[in-house]
Amino acid sequence: MECDSGPSKDTQTELAERVAAIDVDEQAEGTGNINSMTNNGMSSETSEDVFLSSQDQSDFSCFQRASSRPALSNRKFSLQERPTGGCLPFQNQAYGPYATGPATHISPRIVRRPTIESNRVSISDSDDCVQLNQYKLQSEIGKGSYGVVKLAYNQSDDKYYAMKVLSKKRLLKQYGFPRRPPPRGSKTASGDQAKPMAPLERVYQEIAILKKLDHVNIVRLVEVLDDPAEDNLYMVFDLLRKGAVMEVPCDHSFSEEQAWLYFRDIVLGIEYLHYQKIIHRDIKPSNLLLGDDGHIKIADFGVSNQFEGNDALLSSTAGTPAFMAPETLSDSGQGFSGKALDVWAMGVTLYCFVFGKCPFMDEYILVLHNIIKHKPVEFPEQPVISDELKDLIIRMLDKKPEDRIGVPEIKILVKAMLRKRSFGNPFECARREERSMSAPGNLLIKQASGEVLKDTELADVEEDDGTS
Repeated sequence: MECDSGPSKDTQTELAERVAAIDVDEQAEGTGNINSMTNNGMSSETSEDVFLSSQDQSDFSCFQRASSRPALSNRKFSLQERPTGGCLPFQNQAYGPYATGPATHISPRIVRRPTIESNRVSISDSDDCVQLNQYKLQSEIGKGSYGVVKLAYNQSDDKYYAMKVLSKKRLLKQYGFPRRPPPRGSKTASGDQAKPMAPLERVYQEIAILKKLDHVNIVRLVEVLDDPAEDNLYMVFDLLRKGAVMEVPCDHSFSEEQAWLYFRDIVLGIEYLHYQKIIHRDIKPSNLLLGDDGHIKIADFGVSNQFEGNDALLSSTAGTPAFMAPETLSDSGQGFSGKALDVWAMGVTLYCFVFGKCPFMDEYILVLHNIIKHKPVEFPEQPVISDELKDLIIRMLDKKPEDRIGVPEIKILVKAMLRKRSFGNPFECARREERSMSAPGNLLIKQASGEVLKDTELADVEEDDGTS
């Protein structure tokens, strides 16, 4: 009996010691067990997975302890893709589910809670305001064609929000007769045109789009209150007190440096939308809200389109006339690229940032259409902007959508400009020399002399501007 129990006990003891050793090694810095476990437990492709490739060992150990049977897959997650199951524990994670690359290059992210949907609304009048469920409606802070935006105080979390109040009857009346709300957005496949949507359908589509979005450069829909017994539909958004980033036209435009920084936020937001198969269709400064952190958040998805495949094939006109692409004004009846539309509007917006006005303007709509279709973009003498910025605007405002620059290339150019900071103090690179350890010595000299960097040289510059 003693001989039989001895080996079994030793085996269990040995196994327990091995497990304990693994736990200790996971928490220690500089050990090789994590790499050993990675090589033994995952294929080379899995180790590059966007959620498991982090070099932060403490996060990896938290993941190991959070799930007794982690489901590992050889499939790589694409940029900005959210997993269906739990990977790293969100409550302690320092970066969001769309992060890629090593932990040192991951921007801080906090995963947001899903949009709350309430189908029961209780309204009561108090002395100084209207009580709507847990919200106290206060002053009006905005107004549109279909409703108003009010300041709302949430008693549950002691925070202020912006509440959009829409009349369903008024929306139905705008279209002429009632229609059933559409299923989760309209699907526009390549070569398959969606039917025109009623205003109320557009609102429900906007809600469906906003519910699926989670990005720092996209406005957040917090809650939807839609009681079938009530006429009003309420949409609760994060309150962005600073409002629109710019009113066009204006006398005070942004410096080139500020324009690059704001434009970077737009590029990241549009890149995310296109990945989520959404075309915004109405990018302009008044739809770009400024957060308390100083970053742009894209808003107003009332005319947006969802698509299937690689791109949307559109045929209808939507958006603001001065920001419409020339292909949307053609009488050919041919479909056009949805992604190219957003790029054109981004180009007009960037022009507005640095000059305070649109590149194509006229008080008569037909004349404006003709100017957009045929007149090349012109740059005022003041303020003076860099050749790189001019070139980017020209490429974004190419009349031919097939020749227009795409978002991936725009992102590369913007990141390059932010790295070398040609618009800033030419002596700033000397101050940054200690942080740019990956850059060759002669590269910093070239930066100080204002020499244009080659793409291969830019690849060696350490990314320290926070872009992702």
